[in-house]
Amino acid sequence: MFKIFWFVRFLFYKLFLLNGKGWKSYIGKPVFFSGLKNVNAGEKFRLYPGWRIETHDGGKIVIHDDVSVGHGLHLISVEKQVTIGKSTVISSNVMITNSDHGYEDLNVPIYQQNMISKETIIGECCFIGAGAKILPGTVLGKQCVVGANAVVKGCFPDRCVISGAPAKIIKQYDHSLNEWVRVK
Repeated sequence: MFKIFWFVRFLFYKLFLLNGKGWKSYIGKPVFFSGLKNVNAGEKFRLYPGWRIETHDGGKIVIHDDVSVGHGLHLISVEKQVTIGKSTVISSNVMITNSDHGYEDLNVPIYQQNMISKETIIGECCFIGAGAKILPGTVLGKQCVVGANAVVKGCFPDRCVISGAPAKIIKQYDHSLNEWVRVK
């Protein structure tokens, strides 16, 4: 009985989230979703239960092939695009966003001020640790590792380990040595 329920739920989300693709995909039960027509997910996409995905004001989300996402994902896109590269693993309770509230006018409540949107890109073959927050405008290169609970904002090159709040590069791959080297 459980397999039948899982398959029916998969067919429903396949129409809206996978745009007709993704026969080898798994999509768990959501907590909340909005604007799924602006979400495009590739083949072999695995999204475990408890997810919240929302797009607003023309925001788009592109998730490439072979991406695996742990439970509790919160993914938000407003006006611009969030891109998640192929073969990326996102651990549990991660938030990824491309928008933030403005707070310039002290006479207007923050939630009533304009949204600030910046494209957010996670490169191919990245690993995002549990509880990490990926903030607007972040660009992660290929094969980046983001530590658990890191708060990430900025542009980071290929093959680096990022950790902390605010996150900074703590290791980078050295091709001449064929190993990861601690950054001072």
